Amino acid sequence: MAKKTYDLLFKLLLIGDSGVGKTCVLFRFSDDAFNTTFISTIGIDFKIKTVELQGKKIKLQIWDTAGQERFHTITTSYYRGAMGIMLVYDITNTKSFENISKWLRNIDEHANEDVERMLLGNKCDMEDKRIVPKAKGEQIAREHGIRFFETSAKANINIEKAFLTLAEDILRKVKILNYGINMWKILSKNVFHSI
Repeated sequence: MAKKTYDLLFKLLLIGDSGVGKTCVLFRFSDDAFNTTFISTIGIDFKIKTVELQGKKIKLQIWDTAGQERFHTITTSYYRGAMGIMLVYDITNTKSFENISKWLRNIDEHANEDVERMLLGNKCDMEDKRIVPKAKGEQIAREHGIRFFETSAKANINIEKAFLTLAEDILRKVKILNYGINMWKILSKNVFHSI
């Protein structure tokens, strides 16, 4: 049997409208590459990258979903088991930003209640074509209690920082959960021994 090369496995999901740059964000993080000729994701695709955080090797399994409505039923099943979800919009596309509320509802309907969420305003290198002000992204993130970054896969702005921050937030939650489970084991052992 092969030796496990990581301590923890985190399943992450990229969601958002078609054309906002989810695949470019994923490839920039996983392969440090940028390609302007990506075709639209059909259904779902994924990449794996192992990172080291707080002395733990964490394997990130990052799922890239299709943004088109016709693939909606395929992709909703991938929400289950996701530990972190990145909602991506394009700062040059008002509709993609307006649809963030729809994507947030999808998370509420299909994902685990305790999933970590993060909002990314992508294509921030295109300042001359900006339509969605940074303040609007910050506001919606604040309203929903989630982190926010403006990113650019092309210029490699905040991509790694966003993924590592999301992974750290999940790791913190996992440690708290494990601490609770271990405390329960200790407490229940002491209670049963004293009876």
